[in-house]
Amino acid sequence: MDPKGFLKYNRETPKSRKPQERVKDYKEIYEDFDDQKTVQQATRCMDCGVPFCHNGCPLGNIIPEFNEAVHEEDWHHAFEILNSTNNFPEFTGRICPAPCESACVLGINESPVAIEHIEKAIAEIAFEKGYIRPQPPVIRSGKKVAIVGSGPAGLAAAVQLNKAGHLVTVFEKSDRIGGLLRYGIPDFKLEKWVIERRIAIMENEGIRFKTNAEVGGNIDVQHVLDEFDAMLLCGGSLVPRDLNIPGRELKGIHFAMEYLEQCNRRVAGDLIPEDQLIDAKGKHVVVIGGGDTGSDCVGNANRQGAASVTQLQYHDMPPLQSDLADWPNVPLVYTSSSSHEEGCQREWAILTKMFIPDKKNLVNSIQVVNLDWQKDKITGKYIFRELPDSLQSINCNLAFIAIGYAHPQYEGLLQQLGVQLDERGNVKATPTHFQTNVEKVFVAGDMRRGQSLVVWAISEGREAARSIDAYLCGQTVLEGKTHSLLNIFN
Repeated sequence: MDPKGFLKYNRETPKSRKPQERVKDYKEIYEDFDDQKTVQQATRCMDCGVPFCHNGCPLGNIIPEFNEAVHEEDWHHAFEILNSTNNFPEFTGRICPAPCESACVLGINESPVAIEHIEKAIAEIAFEKGYIRPQPPVIRSGKKVAIVGSGPAGLAAAVQLNKAGHLVTVFEKSDRIGGLLRYGIPDFKLEKWVIERRIAIMENEGIRFKTNAEVGGNIDVQHVLDEFDAMLLCGGSLVPRDLNIPGRELKGIHFAMEYLEQCNRRVAGDLIPEDQLIDAKGKHVVVIGGGDTGSDCVGNANRQGAASVTQLQYHDMPPLQSDLADWPNVPLVYTSSSSHEEGCQREWAILTKMFIPDKKNLVNSIQVVNLDWQKDKITGKYIFRELPDSLQSINCNLAFIAIGYAHPQYEGLLQQLGVQLDERGNVKATPTHFQTNVEKVFVAGDMRRGQSLVVWAISEGREAARSIDAYLCGQTVLEGKTHSLLNIFN
Protein backbone atom coordinates (compact mmCIF):
# COMPACT_ATOMS: atom_id res chain seq x y z
CA MET A 1 0.00 0.00 0.00
CA ASP A 2 1.22 3.52 -0.74
CA PRO A 3 1.77 5.04 2.73
CA LYS A 4 1.06 8.50 1.31
CA GLY A 5 -1.96 7.50 -0.76
CA PHE A 6 -4.39 9.33 1.50
CA LEU A 7 -2.32 12.49 0.99
CA LYS A 8 -2.19 12.15 -2.79
CA TYR A 9 -5.85 11.46 -3.49
CA ASN A 10 -9.06 12.99 -2.23
CA ARG A 11 -12.18 10.91 -1.72
CA GLU A 12 -14.09 10.48 -4.94
CA THR A 13 -17.13 8.32 -5.67
CA PRO A 14 -19.31 7.87 -8.77
CA LYS A 15 -21.30 10.94 -9.71
CA SER A 16 -25.08 10.82 -9.79
CA ARG A 17 -27.06 11.54 -12.90
CA LYS A 18 -28.81 14.90 -12.78
CA PRO A 19 -31.99 14.74 -10.68
CA GLN A 20 -34.19 16.11 -13.46
CA GLU A 21 -32.98 13.28 -15.72
CA ARG A 22 -33.01 10.32 -13.35
CA VAL A 23 -36.56 10.92 -12.08
CA LYS A 24 -37.73 9.96 -15.56
CA ASP A 25 -36.67 6.33 -15.06
CA TYR A 26 -36.00 3.68 -12.44
CA LYS A 27 -32.41 2.91 -13.43
CA GLU A 28 -29.63 3.14 -10.85
CA ILE A 29 -28.71 6.76 -10.39
CA TYR A 30 -24.90 6.57 -10.65
CA GLU A 31 -22.72 7.13 -13.69
CA ASP A 32 -19.86 4.81 -14.63
CA PHE A 33 -16.62 5.13 -12.68
CA ASP A 34 -13.22 4.35 -14.14
CA ASP A 35 -11.45 1.35 -12.59
CA GLN A 36 -8.23 3.34 -12.20
CA LYS A 37 -10.08 5.85 -10.04
CA THR A 38 -11.24 2.96 -7.86
CA VAL A 39 -7.59 1.87 -7.54
CA GLN A 40 -6.75 5.39 -6.36
CA GLN A 41 -9.55 5.28 -3.81
CA ALA A 42 -8.26 1.97 -2.43
CA THR A 43 -4.80 3.54 -2.21
CA ARG A 44 -6.21 6.05 0.29
CA CYS A 45 -6.49 3.21 2.84
CA MET A 46 -3.85 3.69 5.55
CA ASP A 47 -3.60 -0.02 6.45
CA CYS A 48 -4.08 0.91 10.12
CA GLY A 49 -2.42 -1.08 12.86
CA VAL A 50 -5.86 -1.46 14.46
CA PRO A 51 -8.38 -1.42 11.58
CA PHE A 52 -11.56 -0.16 13.23
CA CYS A 53 -13.41 -0.63 9.94
CA HIS A 54 -13.43 -4.38 10.69
CA ASN A 55 -15.37 -3.73 13.87
CA GLY A 56 -17.71 -1.29 12.15
CA CYS A 57 -18.73 -3.92 9.60
CA PRO A 58 -21.28 -6.47 10.89
CA LEU A 59 -19.75 -9.02 8.51
CA GLY A 60 -16.21 -8.38 9.67
CA ASN A 61 -15.06 -7.69 6.12
CA ILE A 62 -11.27 -7.74 5.85
CA ILE A 63 -11.16 -4.25 4.42
CA PRO A 64 -7.48 -3.13 4.45
CA GLU A 65 -6.49 -6.42 2.81
CA PHE A 66 -8.92 -6.14 -0.10
CA ASN A 67 -7.98 -2.47 -0.46
CA GLU A 68 -4.34 -3.53 -0.76
CA ALA A 69 -5.26 -6.06 -3.45
CA VAL A 70 -7.19 -3.40 -5.38
CA HIS A 71 -4.25 -1.01 -5.04
CA GLU A 72 -2.10 -3.71 -6.65
CA GLU A 73 -4.84 -4.27 -9.26
CA ASP A 74 -5.10 -7.89 -8.24
CA TRP A 75 -8.86 -8.04 -8.61
CA HIS A 76 -9.06 -11.81 -8.24
CA HIS A 77 -7.35 -11.74 -4.86
CA ALA A 78 -9.48 -8.77 -3.80
CA PHE A 79 -12.58 -10.79 -4.64
CA GLU A 80 -11.32 -13.86 -2.75
CA ILE A 81 -10.79 -11.75 0.37
CA LEU A 82 -14.18 -10.05 0.10
CA ASN A 83 -16.02 -13.25 -0.75
CA SER A 84 -14.61 -14.97 2.34
CA THR A 85 -16.83 -12.83 4.56
CA ASN A 86 -19.59 -11.46 2.30
CA ASN A 87 -21.77 -13.60 0.05
CA PHE A 88 -23.36 -10.67 -1.76
CA PRO A 89 -21.01 -7.69 -2.20
CA GLU A 90 -23.02 -6.63 -5.25
CA PHE A 91 -25.94 -5.98 -2.85
CA THR A 92 -24.09 -4.37 0.03
CA GLY A 93 -21.96 -2.30 -2.35
CA ARG A 94 -25.19 -0.66 -3.51
CA ILE A 95 -27.49 -0.39 -0.49
CA CYS A 96 -25.44 -0.70 2.71
CA PRO A 97 -25.20 2.55 4.76
CA ALA A 98 -21.51 1.64 5.24
CA PRO A 99 -20.94 1.65 9.01
CA CYS A 100 -17.39 0.60 8.10
CA GLU A 101 -16.79 4.07 6.67
CA SER A 102 -17.98 5.68 9.92
CA ALA A 103 -15.31 3.60 11.70
CA CYS A 104 -12.54 4.41 9.21
CA VAL A 105 -9.53 5.92 11.02
CA LEU A 106 -8.89 8.29 8.11
CA GLY A 107 -12.39 9.64 8.70
CA ILE A 108 -11.31 11.20 12.00
CA ASN A 109 -9.87 14.24 10.23
CA GLU A 110 -10.36 13.53 6.51
CA SER A 111 -13.04 11.98 4.32
CA PRO A 112 -13.11 8.22 4.95
CA VAL A 113 -12.04 5.63 2.42
CA ALA A 114 -14.80 4.92 -0.13
CA ILE A 115 -15.19 1.34 1.10
CA GLU A 116 -18.74 0.78 -0.15
CA HIS A 117 -17.89 1.80 -3.70
CA ILE A 118 -14.71 -0.30 -3.70
CA GLU A 119 -16.76 -3.30 -2.58
CA LYS A 120 -19.23 -2.84 -5.44
CA ALA A 121 -16.38 -2.41 -7.93
CA ILE A 122 -14.73 -5.65 -6.79
CA ALA A 123 -18.02 -7.51 -7.17
CA GLU A 124 -18.83 -6.17 -10.63
CA ILE A 125 -15.32 -6.86 -11.96
CA ALA A 126 -15.53 -10.36 -10.46
CA PHE A 127 -18.75 -11.00 -12.40
CA GLU A 128 -17.25 -9.50 -15.55
CA LYS A 129 -14.10 -11.62 -15.38
CA GLY A 130 -15.91 -14.82 -14.40
CA TYR A 131 -14.54 -15.08 -10.85
CA ILE A 132 -18.13 -15.44 -9.64
CA ARG A 133 -19.50 -18.61 -11.15
CA PRO A 134 -21.48 -21.65 -9.97
CA GLN A 135 -19.43 -23.84 -7.65
CA PRO A 136 -21.62 -26.75 -6.52
CA PRO A 137 -20.26 -28.85 -3.66
CA VAL A 138 -18.30 -31.96 -4.62
CA ILE A 139 -19.78 -34.07 -1.84
CA ARG A 140 -23.34 -34.00 -0.49
CA SER A 141 -24.01 -34.69 3.18
CA GLY A 142 -27.45 -36.19 2.60
CA LYS A 143 -28.92 -33.71 5.09
CA LYS A 144 -31.80 -31.45 4.01
CA VAL A 145 -32.41 -27.90 5.25
CA ALA A 146 -35.54 -25.81 4.71
CA ILE A 147 -35.12 -22.04 4.73
CA VAL A 148 -38.30 -19.99 5.13
CA GLY A 149 -37.87 -16.58 3.54
CA SER A 150 -35.68 -15.50 0.64
CA GLY A 151 -34.44 -12.16 1.91
CA PRO A 152 -30.73 -11.48 2.46
CA ALA A 153 -30.54 -13.60 5.64
CA GLY A 154 -32.18 -16.61 3.98
CA LEU A 155 -30.11 -16.30 0.82
CA ALA A 156 -26.82 -16.00 2.73
CA ALA A 157 -27.66 -19.03 4.85
CA ALA A 158 -28.63 -20.97 1.72
CA VAL A 159 -25.26 -20.30 0.06
CA GLN A 160 -23.33 -21.30 3.16
CA LEU A 161 -25.30 -24.47 3.89
CA ASN A 162 -25.14 -25.54 0.27
CA LYS A 163 -21.38 -24.98 0.36
CA ALA A 164 -21.25 -27.38 3.31
CA GLY A 165 -22.91 -30.02 1.12
CA HIS A 166 -26.44 -29.92 2.51
CA LEU A 167 -29.49 -29.97 0.24
CA VAL A 168 -31.13 -26.58 0.65
CA THR A 169 -34.67 -25.57 -0.29
CA VAL A 170 -35.76 -21.95 0.08
CA PHE A 171 -39.49 -21.33 0.56
CA GLU A 172 -40.77 -17.88 -0.45
CA LYS A 173 -44.41 -16.92 0.04
CA SER A 174 -44.24 -14.23 -2.64
CA ASP A 175 -44.13 -14.78 -6.39
CA ARG A 176 -40.47 -13.79 -6.77
CA ILE A 177 -37.28 -14.48 -4.84
CA GLY A 178 -35.51 -11.74 -2.92
CA GLY A 179 -37.67 -10.64 0.02
CA LEU A 180 -36.78 -7.09 1.06
CA LEU A 181 -34.25 -6.86 -1.77
CA ARG A 182 -36.97 -7.61 -4.30
CA TYR A 183 -39.93 -5.62 -3.03
CA GLY A 184 -38.56 -3.25 -0.38
CA ILE A 185 -35.66 -1.61 -2.22
CA PRO A 186 -36.52 0.60 -5.24
CA ASP A 187 -34.94 -0.22 -8.59
CA PHE A 188 -33.15 3.13 -8.67
CA LYS A 189 -31.08 1.83 -5.75
CA LEU A 190 -30.95 -1.86 -6.70
CA GLU A 191 -32.00 -2.93 -10.18
CA LYS A 192 -33.55 -6.38 -10.05
CA TRP A 193 -31.30 -7.93 -12.69
CA VAL A 194 -28.65 -7.82 -9.96
CA ILE A 195 -30.78 -10.23 -7.90
CA GLU A 196 -31.64 -12.41 -10.88
CA ARG A 197 -27.95 -12.78 -11.75
CA ARG A 198 -27.15 -14.07 -8.26
CA ILE A 199 -30.19 -16.36 -8.03
CA ALA A 200 -29.20 -18.02 -11.32
CA ILE A 201 -25.79 -18.87 -9.86
CA MET A 202 -27.35 -20.24 -6.68
CA GLU A 203 -29.72 -22.44 -8.66
CA ASN A 204 -26.83 -23.80 -10.71
CA GLU A 205 -25.08 -24.63 -7.45
CA GLY A 206 -27.99 -26.85 -6.48
CA ILE A 207 -30.10 -24.60 -4.26
CA ARG A 208 -33.83 -25.08 -4.81
CA PHE A 209 -36.30 -22.21 -4.71
CA LYS A 210 -40.05 -22.51 -4.25
CA THR A 211 -42.16 -19.38 -4.78
CA ASN A 212 -45.79 -18.84 -3.82
CA ALA A 213 -44.96 -21.25 -1.01
CA GLU A 214 -46.06 -19.98 2.39
CA VAL A 215 -45.00 -22.36 5.13
CA GLY A 216 -47.83 -22.23 7.63
CA GLY A 217 -50.20 -21.27 4.82
CA ASN A 218 -50.43 -23.33 1.65
CA ILE A 219 -47.41 -25.38 2.81
CA ASP A 220 -48.01 -27.54 5.88
CA VAL A 221 -45.57 -26.83 8.71
CA GLN A 222 -45.47 -30.38 9.98
CA HIS A 223 -44.79 -31.71 6.50
CA VAL A 224 -41.69 -29.49 6.27
CA LEU A 225 -40.53 -30.55 9.74
CA ASP A 226 -40.93 -34.19 8.81
CA GLU A 227 -39.19 -33.88 5.44
CA PHE A 228 -36.19 -31.75 6.48
CA ASP A 229 -33.45 -32.26 9.03
CA ALA A 230 -33.41 -28.58 10.03
CA MET A 231 -35.49 -25.47 9.41
CA LEU A 232 -34.25 -21.89 9.41
CA LEU A 233 -36.75 -19.05 9.84
CA CYS A 234 -35.81 -15.89 7.92
CA GLY A 235 -39.22 -14.29 7.49
CA GLY A 236 -38.23 -10.77 8.47
CA SER A 237 -39.98 -8.18 10.62
CA LEU A 238 -43.19 -7.65 8.67
CA VAL A 239 -45.70 -5.99 11.00
CA PRO A 240 -45.43 -2.20 10.51
CA ARG A 241 -45.86 0.33 13.29
CA ASP A 242 -49.06 2.30 12.86
CA LEU A 243 -50.39 5.74 13.73
CA ASN A 244 -53.51 5.39 15.84
CA ILE A 245 -54.81 8.91 15.39
CA PRO A 246 -58.14 10.35 14.19
CA GLY A 247 -58.69 9.92 10.46
CA ARG A 248 -56.38 6.93 10.08
CA GLU A 249 -59.18 5.01 8.32
CA LEU A 250 -59.40 7.52 5.45
CA LYS A 251 -58.61 6.48 1.90
CA GLY A 252 -55.22 7.54 0.57
CA ILE A 253 -53.25 6.52 3.68
CA HIS A 254 -50.92 3.56 3.24
CA PHE A 255 -48.05 1.79 4.93
CA ALA A 256 -44.77 2.54 3.18
CA MET A 257 -44.00 -1.06 2.28
CA GLU A 258 -47.40 -1.46 0.60
CA TYR A 259 -46.44 1.41 -1.69
CA LEU A 260 -42.83 0.31 -2.26
CA GLU A 261 -43.85 -3.24 -3.20
CA GLN A 262 -46.45 -2.00 -5.66
CA CYS A 263 -43.96 0.41 -7.24
CA ASN A 264 -41.45 -2.40 -7.73
CA ARG A 265 -44.13 -4.63 -9.22
CA ARG A 266 -45.11 -1.91 -11.68
CA VAL A 267 -41.47 -1.48 -12.72
CA ALA A 268 -41.30 -5.27 -13.21
CA GLY A 269 -44.27 -5.05 -15.58
CA ASP A 270 -47.01 -6.35 -13.28
CA LEU A 271 -50.49 -4.96 -13.90
CA ILE A 272 -52.12 -3.48 -10.80
CA PRO A 273 -55.95 -3.40 -10.68
CA GLU A 274 -57.26 0.15 -10.92
CA ASP A 275 -59.01 -0.02 -7.55
CA GLN A 276 -55.73 -1.03 -5.86
CA LEU A 277 -53.44 1.43 -7.64
CA ILE A 278 -51.41 3.79 -5.45
CA ASP A 279 -50.19 6.61 -7.68
CA ALA A 280 -48.64 9.90 -6.59
CA LYS A 281 -49.10 11.71 -9.91
CA GLY A 282 -50.36 15.23 -9.36
CA LYS A 283 -50.87 14.69 -5.62
CA HIS A 284 -49.52 16.36 -2.52
CA VAL A 285 -47.64 13.51 -0.85
CA VAL A 286 -46.68 13.40 2.82
CA VAL A 287 -44.26 10.77 4.11
CA ILE A 288 -44.42 10.27 7.88
CA GLY A 289 -41.08 8.95 9.08
CA GLY A 290 -37.56 10.12 8.35
CA GLY A 291 -35.64 6.89 7.69
CA ASP A 292 -34.51 5.12 4.54
CA THR A 293 -37.93 3.57 3.94
CA GLY A 294 -39.50 7.01 3.97
CA SER A 295 -36.77 8.30 1.66
CA ASP A 296 -37.53 5.49 -0.79
CA CYS A 297 -41.18 6.58 -0.82
CA VAL A 298 -39.99 10.10 -1.67
CA GLY A 299 -37.98 8.79 -4.63
CA ASN A 300 -40.91 6.82 -6.01
CA ALA A 301 -43.34 9.71 -5.56
CA ASN A 302 -41.00 12.02 -7.46
CA ARG A 303 -40.80 9.53 -10.32
CA GLN A 304 -44.58 9.29 -10.48
CA GLY A 305 -44.91 13.06 -10.82
CA ALA A 306 -46.15 14.16 -7.39
CA ALA A 307 -47.25 17.80 -7.12
CA SER A 308 -45.24 18.09 -3.89
CA VAL A 309 -43.49 15.78 -1.45
CA THR A 310 -43.10 16.52 2.26
CA GLN A 311 -41.32 14.26 4.74
CA LEU A 312 -42.06 14.60 8.44
CA GLN A 313 -39.53 13.63 11.10
CA TYR A 314 -40.48 13.16 14.74
CA HIS A 315 -37.09 14.16 16.18
CA ASP A 316 -35.01 17.33 15.94
CA MET A 317 -32.83 17.87 12.91
CA PRO A 318 -29.43 16.27 13.66
CA PRO A 319 -26.24 18.36 13.60
CA LEU A 320 -24.58 18.94 10.23
CA GLN A 321 -21.24 17.60 11.48
CA SER A 322 -20.49 14.67 13.75
CA ASP A 323 -18.81 14.98 17.12
CA LEU A 324 -15.42 13.27 17.22
CA ALA A 325 -16.58 11.59 20.42
CA ASP A 326 -18.98 9.51 18.31
CA TRP A 327 -16.16 7.77 16.46
CA PRO A 328 -15.91 4.85 15.61
CA ASN A 329 -19.68 4.43 15.97
CA VAL A 330 -22.12 5.59 13.33
CA PRO A 331 -22.74 9.25 14.21
CA LEU A 332 -26.14 10.86 14.53
CA VAL A 333 -25.65 13.47 11.84
CA TYR A 334 -27.77 15.12 9.16
CA THR A 335 -27.82 13.17 5.91
CA SER A 336 -29.56 13.80 2.61
CA SER A 337 -30.40 10.96 0.24
CA SER A 338 -30.55 11.01 -3.54
CA SER A 339 -34.35 11.03 -3.24
CA HIS A 340 -34.24 14.26 -1.22
CA GLU A 341 -32.07 15.85 -3.91
CA GLU A 342 -34.83 15.11 -6.43
CA GLY A 343 -37.34 17.24 -4.55
CA CYS A 344 -38.62 17.07 -0.98
CA GLN A 345 -39.61 19.45 1.79
CA ARG A 346 -38.26 18.05 5.06
CA GLU A 347 -39.81 19.04 8.38
CA TRP A 348 -38.26 18.20 11.76
CA ALA A 349 -39.64 17.89 15.30
CA ILE A 350 -43.18 17.39 13.99
CA LEU A 351 -45.95 15.30 15.55
CA THR A 352 -48.86 14.19 13.36
CA LYS A 353 -52.13 14.75 15.19
CA MET A 354 -54.94 14.07 12.75
CA PHE A 355 -55.83 13.21 9.15
CA ILE A 356 -58.49 15.51 7.68
CA PRO A 357 -60.90 14.20 5.00
CA ASP A 358 -62.48 15.79 1.97
CA LYS A 359 -66.14 15.30 0.95
CA LYS A 360 -65.34 11.90 -0.63
CA ASN A 361 -63.71 10.58 2.56
CA LEU A 362 -60.24 10.85 1.02
CA VAL A 363 -57.38 12.32 3.04
CA ASN A 364 -57.11 16.02 2.19
CA SER A 365 -54.71 17.40 4.78
CA ILE A 366 -52.77 16.54 7.92
CA GLN A 367 -52.80 18.45 11.18
CA VAL A 368 -49.40 18.59 12.85
CA VAL A 369 -47.82 20.31 15.80
CA ASN A 370 -44.23 21.38 16.47
CA LEU A 371 -42.25 19.71 19.25
CA ASP A 372 -39.67 20.95 21.71
CA TRP A 373 -37.23 18.20 22.73
CA GLN A 374 -35.33 18.52 26.01
CA LYS A 375 -33.06 16.18 27.94
CA ASP A 376 -34.51 15.06 31.27
CA LYS A 377 -32.03 15.95 34.02
CA ILE A 378 -32.91 12.89 36.10
CA THR A 379 -33.25 10.08 33.57
CA GLY A 380 -31.00 11.50 30.86
CA LYS A 381 -33.64 10.63 28.27
CA TYR A 382 -34.98 13.13 25.76
CA ILE A 383 -38.64 14.02 26.16
CA PHE A 384 -40.80 16.41 24.17
CA ARG A 385 -43.58 18.86 24.73
CA GLU A 386 -45.93 20.22 22.12
CA LEU A 387 -45.28 23.87 21.41
CA PRO A 388 -48.36 26.01 22.10
CA ASP A 389 -50.00 27.75 19.14
CA SER A 390 -48.03 25.64 16.66
CA LEU A 391 -50.92 23.57 15.27
CA GLN A 392 -50.92 23.75 11.47
CA SER A 393 -52.25 21.92 8.41
CA ILE A 394 -50.28 20.42 5.54
CA ASN A 395 -51.90 19.66 2.19
CA CYS A 396 -52.02 15.90 1.70
CA ASN A 397 -53.80 13.78 -0.91
CA LEU A 398 -51.60 10.73 -0.30
CA ALA A 399 -49.86 9.73 2.94
CA PHE A 400 -47.29 7.02 3.63
CA ILE A 401 -46.56 5.75 7.14
CA ALA A 402 -42.88 4.83 7.41
CA ILE A 403 -42.17 4.67 11.15
CA GLY A 404 -40.62 1.22 11.35
CA TYR A 405 -41.66 -2.34 12.13
CA ALA A 406 -42.83 -3.83 15.40
CA HIS A 407 -42.17 -7.57 15.08
CA PRO A 408 -42.54 -10.57 12.77
CA GLN A 409 -45.92 -11.89 11.68
CA TYR A 410 -47.22 -14.33 14.27
CA GLU A 411 -50.20 -15.75 12.42
CA GLY A 412 -49.50 -18.95 10.56
CA LEU A 413 -45.92 -20.23 10.77
CA LEU A 414 -44.79 -18.95 14.18
CA GLN A 415 -48.01 -19.80 15.98
CA GLN A 416 -48.15 -23.26 14.44
CA LEU A 417 -44.53 -23.95 15.37
CA GLY A 418 -45.01 -22.71 18.92
CA VAL A 419 -41.72 -20.83 19.05
CA GLN A 420 -41.05 -18.64 22.06
CA LEU A 421 -40.78 -14.86 21.72
CA ASP A 422 -38.42 -12.48 23.46
CA GLU A 423 -39.37 -9.34 25.38
CA ARG A 424 -39.42 -7.31 22.16
CA GLY A 425 -41.77 -9.70 20.40
CA ASN A 426 -39.14 -11.27 18.13
CA VAL A 427 -38.45 -15.01 17.88
CA LYS A 428 -36.32 -16.05 20.84
CA ALA A 429 -33.16 -18.03 20.18
CA THR A 430 -30.01 -19.05 21.98
CA PRO A 431 -27.61 -16.07 21.78
CA THR A 432 -24.82 -17.81 19.86
CA HIS A 433 -26.50 -20.78 18.20
CA PHE A 434 -29.63 -19.19 16.69
CA GLN A 435 -31.69 -22.19 17.85
CA THR A 436 -35.29 -21.76 19.00
CA ASN A 437 -37.09 -23.75 21.69
CA VAL A 438 -38.45 -26.05 18.94
CA GLU A 439 -36.28 -29.01 18.00
CA LYS A 440 -34.29 -28.47 14.78
CA VAL A 441 -35.79 -25.01 14.19
CA PHE A 442 -33.41 -22.04 13.95
CA VAL A 443 -33.98 -18.33 13.28
CA ALA A 444 -31.94 -15.48 11.79
CA GLY A 445 -32.22 -11.94 10.49
CA ASP A 446 -34.89 -9.39 11.36
CA MET A 447 -37.17 -12.14 12.67
CA ARG A 448 -34.62 -12.70 15.45
CA ARG A 449 -32.98 -9.30 16.03
CA GLY A 450 -35.72 -6.92 14.88
CA GLN A 451 -35.59 -4.58 11.90
CA SER A 452 -32.03 -3.87 10.91
CA LEU A 453 -29.61 -3.44 8.02
CA VAL A 454 -29.16 -5.72 5.02
CA VAL A 455 -25.56 -6.27 6.05
CA TRP A 456 -26.71 -7.48 9.46
CA ALA A 457 -29.16 -9.87 7.79
CA ILE A 458 -26.36 -11.40 5.72
CA SER A 459 -24.22 -11.74 8.84
CA GLU A 460 -27.09 -13.41 10.72
CA GLY A 461 -27.69 -15.84 7.87
CA ARG A 462 -24.02 -16.84 7.74
CA GLU A 463 -23.74 -17.35 11.49
CA ALA A 464 -26.99 -19.32 11.66
CA ALA A 465 -25.70 -21.55 8.86
CA ARG A 466 -22.64 -22.37 10.98
CA SER A 467 -24.88 -23.37 13.86
CA ILE A 468 -27.07 -25.54 11.65
CA ASP A 469 -24.04 -27.20 10.06
CA ALA A 470 -22.67 -28.00 13.54
CA TYR A 471 -26.10 -29.28 14.63
CA LEU A 472 -26.32 -31.62 11.65
CA CYS A 473 -22.70 -32.82 11.59
CA GLY A 474 -21.33 -32.32 15.09
CA GLN A 475 -18.88 -29.70 13.81
CA THR A 476 -18.82 -27.04 11.11
CA VAL A 477 -16.61 -26.46 8.10
CA LEU A 478 -18.06 -23.00 7.45
CA GLU A 479 -16.18 -19.77 7.99
CA GLY A 480 -17.16 -17.60 10.95
CA LYS A 481 -17.11 -13.85 11.29
CA THR A 482 -13.63 -12.39 11.07
CA HIS A 483 -12.77 -10.53 14.26
CA SER A 484 -10.43 -7.57 14.30
CA LEU A 485 -7.96 -6.85 17.09
CA LEU A 486 -10.57 -4.51 18.55
CA ASN A 487 -12.86 -7.48 19.18
CA ILE A 488 -10.15 -9.15 21.24
CA PHE A 489 -9.86 -6.20 23.59
CA ASN A 490 -13.64 -5.68 23.98
